[in-house]
Amino acid sequence: MEDITFVFPFETTSISLTGDKCALQCKHCNRRYLIPMTSLNKFDGNTKSVLISGGCDSDGVVPILKFKEEIKKIKEDHRVVAHTGLLPPERADEISELADVVSFDFIGNDDTIKEVYGLEKTVNDFSSSFIALDKHVRTVPHITIGLHAGKILGERDAMELLESLGAKTIVFNVLIPTKGTYYELIDPPEIKEVLKILKEGKDMFSNVYLGCMRPGGRYRRILDSVAIDIVDRIVMPSRDAIKKVGEYHRSMECCVL
Repeated sequence: MEDITFVFPFETTSISLTGDKCALQCKHCNRRYLIPMTSLNKFDGNTKSVLISGGCDSDGVVPILKFKEEIKKIKEDHRVVAHTGLLPPERADEISELADVVSFDFIGNDDTIKEVYGLEKTVNDFSSSFIALDKHVRTVPHITIGLHAGKILGERDAMELLESLGAKTIVFNVLIPTKGTYYELIDPPEIKEVLKILKEGKDMFSNVYLGCMRPGGRYRRILDSVAIDIVDRIVMPSRDAIKKVGEYHRSMECCVL
């Protein structure tokens, strides 16, 4: 708790390269999280950094390489975090000139990949893309706890694989049952199960962050009040957590920067 950092990422603008379009329409998202993002041509440059994101194509790839020149221009004056999706390993070297950091959603179960994303891909595809990207730019894996319809399935397998690959920093998100998605009526994973995974993660990785994507309200208040004693960073912490900690470090950009 003494060295915890609370992240309020108001100095990072989220940009969708595809507007609200996505070929996958995953069960946990269904494009809902693309809608509030800024379009590339409307970015006014008034923040210190950007998150380049967008919908995926039918292979699970965000079309970041189609916007090289525009992103290079932004990178002249801003730090860039990129969501690449399942970028083909043979093209991973092209990311180094576009991004300072890649945020990479890592899945540890083949059934989850098919169930949630509708992709005919495997854990090996995710690990191959991650390995290739990490050779060229700092790549921070993200695991969404309860991604498979609120169930804990594959999270620990993903953690073990990432540990074997030498990952030092990991971001944990928690499934949000979101209106307008296939999973809107399911229950999020039990808080005690989320905390178990956070504790295990802290034993495996040097830096553990609780990311921006997690349920709000009472769920967040309870989770954050315990997580402050486990993790190194929390994005948009609850007021109760802030009061409980008292003194803390503050960051105003995306948690991986």
